[in-house]
Amino acid sequence: MTPERRAVRPPESRRASTPVLVVLAGRPGVGKSYVARRLAARTGAVWLRVDTLEAAMLSAGLERSPETGLAAYLGVRDQAREMLSVGQSVIIDAVNGIDEARAMWRELARTCSVRLRTIDVTCPDPVEHRRRVEDRPAPTPPLEKPTWDEVRAREYQPWTEPVLSVDTTGDPETVLAGILRYLDAAPRRTRGGRPTARTPSRSRAA
Repeated sequence: MTPERRAVRPPESRRASTPVLVVLAGRPGVGKSYVARRLAARTGAVWLRVDTLEAAMLSAGLERSPETGLAAYLGVRDQAREMLSVGQSVIIDAVNGIDEARAMWRELARTCSVRLRTIDVTCPDPVEHRRRVEDRPAPTPPLEKPTWDEVRAREYQPWTEPVLSVDTTGDPETVLAGILRYLDAAPRRTRGGRPTARTPSRSRAA
């Protein structure tokens, strides 16, 4: 007797859906990669980390410079474009401290016709933030970790677009749940016809 064939349903995270470009931003040491890792595991999105690509350039013998930093951003952008083109959601993990970097992701979302979700990752407790920066090992050798003074001096411009601000000193599960709600939020239409997230600018999770 031929066994009855049953349809195999793919895992929830792998079912076909409109891809999303998730951009994580924040100063070094706030917890971006921790959030990205857990979010990728929960959603099945591809996690692309700018520091990983720049570290590979240094491993190949290039000297660290503004050019290697820019090349890392551009390389991640191009990888993200390829992933989005085949329907795969992507998580960008980078400081994204200035508008030139942020504009790159806005343009990518526009040209790929995908939703953009931007998350500003913060650690508002300066004592905890400094502890994280100074106590953690270099996360991506041979790329050296920044000093606390370098982190404080790094330019980080105010946001001019809707973002979700998350405080990583809060309960990790609560933070992740807030992010997942933000990613699932249906877009709405403005008077100009452009889609925007329902989550208001600078809304907070945790």
